[in-house]
Order: sequence, then C-alpha cells, then structure tokens
Amino acid sequence: MDYVIEMLGITKKFPGIIANDNISLQLRKGEIHALLGENGAGKSTLMSVLFGMYQPDSGVIKKNSKEVCIDSPSDATRLGIGMVHQHFKLVHNFTVLENIMLGVEITRNGFLKMDDARKQVLEISQRYGLDIEPDALISDITVGMQQRTEILKMLYRKNEILIFDEPTAVLIPQEINELMNIMQGLAAEGKSILFITHKLNEIKAVANRCTVLRKGRYIGTVDVASVSKEELSEMMVGRKVSLTVDKPDKAPGGVIFEARDLVVKSRLTGKNVVDHVSFQVREGEIVCIAGIDGNGQRELVYALTGLAPPDTGVMMLDGADITRESIRGRDKHGMAHIPEDRHKHGLVLEYNLAYNLALQTYFKPRFQKRRFLRFDAIYQYAAALIERFDIRSGQGARTITRSMSGGNQQKAILAREIDRDPKLLIAVQPTRGLDVGAIEYIHQQLVEVRGSNKAVLLVSLELDEVMNVSDRILVIFEGRLVAELNPKETTQQDLGLYMAGSKGNLPAFSKEESSA
Repeated sequence: MDYVIEMLGITKKFPGIIANDNISLQLRKGEIHALLGENGAGKSTLMSVLFGMYQPDSGVIKKNSKEVCIDSPSDATRLGIGMVHQHFKLVHNFTVLENIMLGVEITRNGFLKMDDARKQVLEISQRYGLDIEPDALISDITVGMQQRTEILKMLYRKNEILIFDEPTAVLIPQEINELMNIMQGLAAEGKSILFITHKLNEIKAVANRCTVLRKGRYIGTVDVASVSKEELSEMMVGRKVSLTVDKPDKAPGGVIFEARDLVVKSRLTGKNVVDHVSFQVREGEIVCIAGIDGNGQRELVYALTGLAPPDTGVMMLDGADITRESIRGRDKHGMAHIPEDRHKHGLVLEYNLAYNLALQTYFKPRFQKRRFLRFDAIYQYAAALIERFDIRSGQGARTITRSMSGGNQQKAILAREIDRDPKLLIAVQPTRGLDVGAIEYIHQQLVEVRGSNKAVLLVSLELDEVMNVSDRILVIFEGRLVAELNPKETTQQDLGLYMAGSKGNLPAFSKEESSA
C-alpha cells in the first residue's frame, strides 16, 4: 500500500533520555491517524521531527515513497506539512489575519497586499466553516478562536498533511465537537491528519487507525473500530487502567473555607465578572465549580488564591479572614493551589525540578541556615517527592523543568502542593492535557486529600471529571452561581443546560448562598 508519509526507524535522543527509540509510523492519504501515549511517551517529539523542529539521530522520512530531508519547519511547509502545536505559535499583538499570512506574505512592489490575503483567508474560512474575525487581535480572542487561526494558517499554506498536537486540551465541549467535525471534513477532502491526543473518546469518534507509543517505543498500530477504549488504555499504559473514580461515600465535616458575596469587576468594562458569589467547602468533600470557559472562573480563582484582589466580599479559611492576605499568607494559613496555567503560575521553567519543588518552602528552617540555602536538604527533599509521586525526568532532581513532559510537570506541582498538607486544595483544570494514566493518578490524589479530612475545591471544564470526582457541583454562568447539584442525582445533559444558562434561578441561588 502507498503511504503519503512514512517515518521509518526514527530515533531521537536528548540528555539522559531516548525520546524516540526506533519508531515507525505510516500515514495513508485521507485518513485520520491518532498517535496515543502517556505524557512523555515521545509523541510530540516524533511530530516535531516530522515538522523539522528536531533532527532525528537515525531513521528515514518518506513522502509519497520518496525519501525527504526536513531540516526546518520551512522545509516541512514546502512539502505540504503543517502543524498546530499544543501551545499555539501566535503573535499576540498581531491580528488574526496578520498571523495567518506571517511568513508567506503577498507583496507587490515591496508593499503587503492585505486585501488579497483577506479575500483568500475569508474564502478558506467559509469553505471549512472556520468563522473568524480577521482584524481581531490574538490577545483579545478565545482559545477556540486562536485554534481556528492555527488551522487556517495550515490551510492558507495549502498543507496536505496536517498535524494536530493535543488540539482539544484547551477547548470546551462545544468547541471539541466542532473541531472533530472540521477534521472529518478535511479528511473527506483528501487531506491526511496526524492527531496526537490522550482522549480515548475522541480517538473512537474520529480516527481510522491509531499508533500507540510507550516510554519512547513503538507498541503497535490498530484499526480503531476493532478495539475498545479499555484495550487502547492498556496498550498505552502497560496495565489495566480504571476509567472510573473509586471514591468511597463520606459525610463532610465542618466548614474549612467560605466565600461571602465576592465581587470582581472587569478592569476594562467595570462589569461584575464575579457577581456576588457565596459558597462553602467543608472538610472531607470535593466541591466542583463547573461552567463553560469564560464565565468568571478564572477571575474567581484569582481572587481566592490572591493572584488578584476581589472588589468586595470576604474569604474565610479555617476561621481566619484571608481576604487581604498575600499569596504566601494564604499558603501559611493552609491554602494550596494547582493553577490552570502550569507554565505561567505553577513553575519556573528554567529552574530545575528540585528548585521548583521547594518554591514555597525554601524559606523554612529545614531548607536554610543563617539565610543561606541548604542545597543538600533541597535535593534530598526533591528526591523523596520524585519517588513518592512517581515524577519522571531524564536527570532526576537536576532536570530543567521546561524539558519535562506536561504530565510530569503537573505531577511536580501536585507533589509540592499536597506535601505541604494543606487545609484547602484549590485544583484548577488539574488533568488538562494529561493521559488516562496520569488522570487516574491525579484523581486518586484528590480523593486521598478528601479522605484525610481536607477540603478540595475543583474547577473543571471536563464533564466526566466534574461528574465522577465531585461530591457537590456549583455551576457558574456569567459570573454567578446558578445551581448547586448532587452528581448522583443529575445527568451530564442537565449539567450542560445549567452551564449554558438554559436552566437555573440566578437570584434565588445567590441569595440562598449568601445567607448560608
């Protein structure tokens, strides 16, 4: 059989680790081919080799049975290969149109022909149902719109081989369904798609075949229609994985955290983006704030964790008023935070793993003496956490954190926050972009925190996670809490209606919560 792309015997090494170990992958014309594996299995590295960002140490790449050399992304583009990266490669102070045409500008007599480019981009966007606002700045549009911009960049360059690296990791359910439909439409037109994902439901929904990697090695390629999700997860992880959360019934105890009548105003419009929100979290329970992205969750979390002050309202943690406390002050009172953006708020990427694990405790006596850091104590502490939380890195505690996989970066944050034995753990999108093995592990850790009579506040867009992990669900819509639901007594469909604002009594719920 003829293949549009063949990667044969690809090996790529980095210091202390073999990211790709003699891997072969073959892509047919017009197919959606999923690439599945744990965090750190080598999926993104393999696709970066195909896109010319890395050069393989050994192996061959063929296009239409002819061997090719891809030394840079420019070479890949000339060969019709495009890639949407997990972390988008967009210039935030450029417009959508400027980002799409960047690098392949239409010029005449040294001047940009913006009108010609605009016409082409709008034609492509209408053809593929990728609605965009060409003059909007990237910094002002949603994540879903940014992804459309990335896809249009590939189509504008007439790419025939499209690589999607974790394309749904930052999308809401509606945007995920839309993307799946777009991918199927592109494949039906004869474009060939390589689709990196951790989400087994998505593979079953759109992929024709699936290649599985584990710890940098090729495990096998299967026809998706002939295997179950359980079989795929076992191929990926190397053991049976529970796709449900084992959470014993537990009666909650006293109130650990309370928010009373919190208001956060938009710095641009003055509108209440968090609108008189009141709720409680008790010991021994997991409370989840669920909602479609952009309904005030981020601003609420910033207020709770000290990243930005609320305009009005009160926050109490274990009986203490922490409303005006600093971030370190909240930490000392027993708050821990797994942030939504692990790169921006969770880690110093250029620090090594040991320094990141000690970020919030380095000033304590065990790690310093006469104001000088005790590096031996820091590295011993890091080694203990690495073993306890199974954090995988090429050079142990001395590994530069940027070089670690997303799943292991997340494990590092989880280890640091849980080891501080917090009274309240705020976990925001803790499993975003992670594989089923890592998701299972993180859910177990959240349940263990609950089991030790601590309080957990979970903020999630993943409906499966919301339903399976939570003891109570608080639905947020346009900055207000519109419903309190018991996951045992509601359905995903009902939850979705509340999230979309189709159900729920906003004023009554807010008053009820305020008087709680």
